[in-house]
Amino acid sequence: MLLSNKFYLYATEFFAGMAVMAVELGAGRLLAPYFSSSQIVWTIIIGTIMIAMALGNVYGGRLADRDANPALLYRRIIIAALWIAAIPFAGKYIIVLIAGLLITAIDTNLLTWAAFLSCMAIFVYPLFLLGTVTPCLVKYATDSLDDNGKVVGNLGAFQTVGSIIGTFIPTFITIPAVGTAVTFLIFSSILLIIGLVFFIFEGRHKKMIAASTITFIALSSIGVSSGFAFWRQDITLEDESIYNYLQVRDDDRRTILSTNVMIGVQSIRVKDRPLTGMYYDYALAAPLLIDRSEIKVLVLGMGAGTFAERCRHYFPRSTIVGVEIDEKITDIAHEYFDLPSDIPIVTYDGRAYLQSIDEKFDVIMVDAYQDITIPFQMSSTEFFSMVRDHLTPDGVMVVNMSLRDLSAGGITACLTDTIAANFDDVRTVDVIDGTNREVFAARAGVLDRLSDRTTAIGDGELRTLMVEIENNWAAPRGGDHVLTDDRAPVELLGMRALDALVREQIDRYRGLEYRLP
Repeated sequence: MLLSNKFYLYATEFFAGMAVMAVELGAGRLLAPYFSSSQIVWTIIIGTIMIAMALGNVYGGRLADRDANPALLYRRIIIAALWIAAIPFAGKYIIVLIAGLLITAIDTNLLTWAAFLSCMAIFVYPLFLLGTVTPCLVKYATDSLDDNGKVVGNLGAFQTVGSIIGTFIPTFITIPAVGTAVTFLIFSSILLIIGLVFFIFEGRHKKMIAASTITFIALSSIGVSSGFAFWRQDITLEDESIYNYLQVRDDDRRTILSTNVMIGVQSIRVKDRPLTGMYYDYALAAPLLIDRSEIKVLVLGMGAGTFAERCRHYFPRSTIVGVEIDEKITDIAHEYFDLPSDIPIVTYDGRAYLQSIDEKFDVIMVDAYQDITIPFQMSSTEFFSMVRDHLTPDGVMVVNMSLRDLSAGGITACLTDTIAANFDDVRTVDVIDGTNREVFAARAGVLDRLSDRTTAIGDGELRTLMVEIENNWAAPRGGDHVLTDDRAPVELLGMRALDALVREQIDRYRGLEYRLP
């Protein structure tokens, strides 16, 4: 009997632990394009999986005491493997279906509920089944009470080592190399092999072995055939990196990079006009405020280089340095967005880069906020004081806030108050027909130059935009909502802002629906 060799039991525990962690990390990547990869989403994932594992432990222990037949355990492992193999195909449809149903049912915490229910529907059952593994293996591996502690300790060690490996392999090897879908299939195949080997050596259930193998092959073939945005037909590139889901759409008019399936444009290149019509144009007021032609620009959150490329177009004597943590985005910038090769891009975290240099810049663009995925270390008073110290005496910082929340204590107020605590003068302007707000900050008197600098602009379209900015920007008073490295709940604040935006869009749709005859 195969189970007389305890090595196979330990191998089962090892690979089950590996698969659990791989599925958990895969869950983060599956949900991120729809709900972001914020701390809130990770809390939901970890909590849901822990619930499933705990229930599986309890149920598995009772099953082991009631019926110690190992075939039942390995059948559960096969079922879990096939369920996990189905996730790359079915998971995306489940997420969209749940989100669509919730839009019509609730008005608050929509994304939180959608992420939680999606996680429950997709991941609880297979991880519940895998939660039954440990108590059953303890039952099979224990020969007597004299070595019970040793057996439990060995099983725990094998599970832990497997979990460690299952943590590193998806993050650093499989997801960047072959993507989330194939990662699910790799680890589900390992579980499937563990289960099938048992029945092969037992010499029974040949039909189940054949059916499971055929089902896995079928699921594998369809699981990698559809992308995250399966409803779109105009996608030029769909890829994944260590940090992001990446989507490029290219047509005759423009090229767009998105790191989110549902909403948001990370970078854009418009092919038939110099301005993009988006927040990148508004940010051009920052280099315009510098009273010299040779300026040094630093972009924290380079993306595919939209702002940098526009700076090069309108300020050809500018020296530009970009900082982008995702190297794959940099590759996309050169391949799809024609970013000039003489604009260097440093693969680094924005704040860490500032800490490593003493250089000063005339303009620092902070564009590292994506929907609710706001890095807290780049939203605190400590960070903005660091930016201030890297500016020349008449330098300007411009920050792109991707979500406007006008409520008291909202994300917009908190970030604005934090910036105001570190700069003499702050101005804000909202992007027309968008959700972005641009915040400009500098020493006293610098921002007052916009009117004089605007009159000297030769480009009529750019001059019109700058006049519009000057007529509409506001000078907010600094408040008490200052974020610090110790306390910066940007994920919760961002989630509220995004919920408000979703409600606004839903209400607009409902209003239109009510007006239809």
